[in-house]
Amino acid sequence: MRLGWVWRTSRAVRHNVTVHRRLLSSQVNPQQVQLSRTRNIGIIAHIDAGKTTTTERMLYYSGYTRRIGDVDEGSTVTDFLPAERARGITIQSAAITFHWPPVSPQQPTTPSQTLTLSAPWSSTSHKINLIDTPGHADFTFEVLRSLRVLDGAVCILDGVAGVEAQTEKVWLQAGQYKIPRIVFVNKLDRVGAAFSRTVKEIGVRLHGWPAVCQIPWWRGGKGDLVGVGDVINLRGMLWQGAQDGSQIQAYGIQELESNHQEFASEIKRARVALVEILSEHDDAMVESFLEHDEDHLAIPGIQVLESLRRVVLQPSQSIIPVFCGASFRNVGVQPLLDAVVDLLPSPLERPDPEISVDNRTGTLSQLVDAKAAKTALAIPEARNLVACALAFKVVSDPKRGVLVYVRCYHGSIEKGAMLYNTSLKSAERAPRLFTMYANDAVEVDSIPAGQIGVITGLKQARTGDTLIVYRGMNMKAQPPGGLSELQLRPIAVPPPVFFTSIEPQSLAEQKQVQEALAILLREDPSLQLSVDEESGQTHLAGMGDLHLEIARDRLLGDFKAKARIGKIEIGYRETLTTSTSPITHILEKTIAGKPAKAGIIASVSPSEQSIGVAPTEDNDDQYTTTYRSEDGNSICISHPGLSKHDSSGHKSQIPPHLSLPGLLASIHAGVSAALARGPLNGFAMASTQVDLTLDAATQLFTETTSSAMSMAARSAVAKCLRQACDNSPNTLMEPVMRVTVFVNESSLGSVVQDLSSSRGGQVLSLDGSDDLTAADDEVLRINPAQIYAPPDPFQSGSGSVDSDLSDSQRQIVARVPLKEMVGYLNHLRALTGGRGTFVMSVDGFEKMGSQRQKEVMDAMRDF
Repeated sequence: MRLGWVWRTSRAVRHNVTVHRRLLSSQVNPQQVQLSRTRNIGIIAHIDAGKTTTTERMLYYSGYTRRIGDVDEGSTVTDFLPAERARGITIQSAAITFHWPPVSPQQPTTPSQTLTLSAPWSSTSHKINLIDTPGHADFTFEVLRSLRVLDGAVCILDGVAGVEAQTEKVWLQAGQYKIPRIVFVNKLDRVGAAFSRTVKEIGVRLHGWPAVCQIPWWRGGKGDLVGVGDVINLRGMLWQGAQDGSQIQAYGIQELESNHQEFASEIKRARVALVEILSEHDDAMVESFLEHDEDHLAIPGIQVLESLRRVVLQPSQSIIPVFCGASFRNVGVQPLLDAVVDLLPSPLERPDPEISVDNRTGTLSQLVDAKAAKTALAIPEARNLVACALAFKVVSDPKRGVLVYVRCYHGSIEKGAMLYNTSLKSAERAPRLFTMYANDAVEVDSIPAGQIGVITGLKQARTGDTLIVYRGMNMKAQPPGGLSELQLRPIAVPPPVFFTSIEPQSLAEQKQVQEALAILLREDPSLQLSVDEESGQTHLAGMGDLHLEIARDRLLGDFKAKARIGKIEIGYRETLTTSTSPITHILEKTIAGKPAKAGIIASVSPSEQSIGVAPTEDNDDQYTTTYRSEDGNSICISHPGLSKHDSSGHKSQIPPHLSLPGLLASIHAGVSAALARGPLNGFAMASTQVDLTLDAATQLFTETTSSAMSMAARSAVAKCLRQACDNSPNTLMEPVMRVTVFVNESSLGSVVQDLSSSRGGQVLSLDGSDDLTAADDEVLRINPAQIYAPPDPFQSGSGSVDSDLSDSQRQIVARVPLKEMVGYLNHLRALTGGRGTFVMSVDGFEKMGSQRQKEVMDAMRDF
């Protein structure tokens, strides 16, 4: 029996019955029915695990494309940037929409009665908004901002390499957003593929119980991969005939017992293990098990599937459904698409989005629900809220201009709607709306709640901005009440650790270079720009050398900027070792042909604030405002007599053309500029406490302007920093990385020796056994011997998979200075015979010892 689209006819055994029966009733809003048939998912994995290859097959089988793209040929849909096609890697996350099952599929051959169950929704097509994310560690922010708006994720594993370093990282990041995940073990067609070992590693490395839903079907039990065994529905699926993988032969368990007895027996063992693991986490499965006389094989597939869905959607996911196949050989992708629809949640099944309103936190439903009028978030103006969305990505398209990707969480954004940006306090009109298909777009009239879309024509919106629509809005007026303070949960931006200098080739090219850089930074907030005021040099900072290399190529190639770009260097920080007494600074100068005058009192001191904390603003005291930055700097502005909560007395103290919020913003901008360059070696200041006092009676004048106040604050703080450094020289702080290295047992000793001795690192743990912190107390530790996994065809009989798991690959977690990790990959490959891999992320900044600081500064001078 050909099974090109047999999935549609058997969907009843693979869907959430309760949700659909409720949503198909006449009492439910049609928009909710549409949302129930929507899946916002992401493909996450280590680099080169097959994310883009799997995505290409999904697009082909859904009917979106007519040919299968190839990464090596540079013909894929989602990798459309020239840099992506040249390198064969994903750099920029790409969003694409398709339907599964296809909207207009071919008429399938009627399947056998053993595989057919009918239901009203058996052929219902679902809309899948898919985001293909990068796997390289340098593009972590691309993964983070994609995960922020997703409802579910598919984690792709390399069946040969197993659970790799970056896989653990992205799995943990998805877990922080509480995103339900399923696993697809890919590349089982390659020599050395080991499904059993990979399943064991899922339990040990990803800290969850693997629920094996499919097992590989090897030719003759020992040969090539030819299909998969469906453990849920007790059947075998054989890919044969057409090379594009569209023809599938399905065999019931009885037919398998006659012709493939060993494979049928393994499917039964897998079903027993699946029911057992589900029974430990789902009471309904226990009841079903007892109702069927404790027969694991008698439980209908639909009940097994419903149980799987319940455990996947639990807040802390401890069960990990595992599927298998070989995307490049077109095996196993259609069942994976079924699993996306059947197991991953719709927007209706996700927790309410977190928001803050005027420093009060809660959920969006608490704000808009009329019945929740007594909650702390309740404001009368909430009834006027028409739509609320998060801008999670900005892309500059050469044909369509700036594209702002948004996820709508409430209401619907209509074409031509007026959007208010609560982050920038500005309004813009949305002239055109699109649904994106990678690099192509289709214009739509609206973006409803739960959907991902694109808005063009926005000149100001940035990544992480909250966009709202409310009744009675116009371009100049702010939203009434607290709506102007409504903020969805922001997207955290990791601190950059590498930088390079950028200079225009001539003064005539300066404007073009600055415009190109502005577009680049708007697209990628993990890039940061700073200007050395003394030398006039512009520095571009990023997450890694490849990250900056790609930025350089786009700047010179895509934007045609005529600039000279320097060597990539490490972004150190400076910190104080002593405090200063308050300094009163009065600025008097001519600005733009007009006299300006302003004053401020400033002092600086060392701070214990840790680097990497998200920027915040404290508003506890009405006469004090404190800003904290991700560099660990704290700016405390005291403004006695000027209350933030009562502006009635400001008129007699502040010139009429000024306001307290404007003055505070100017002071903050001036101080931030002063902290961007330290007096010792020009690096940005970190862990520095700045205290300022704004005395309206003695420091505000009729000539005071916002620019003058900003310049006064900058000069005062710069003077304090120089004085502190003269009294006791600043100390350099260097980025220290948390490095996870995967090596074979035979290379373990040499790699540990190299990290701890040659590179000055500190080994924290081996295999994660000693790497427990207070936050890790609830991490699930699993014994691989308790995990079911089918035997691999080439597994030796002398040793067990558990011993192979512990002997074949070891994990080293260490803290190492970033300077020592530059070029480490080539050295690691030399130590491990080309088999070692590693991933690293910023763990913090630490003060250097005097000898190490001297070596670093001498190396800079030599350069």
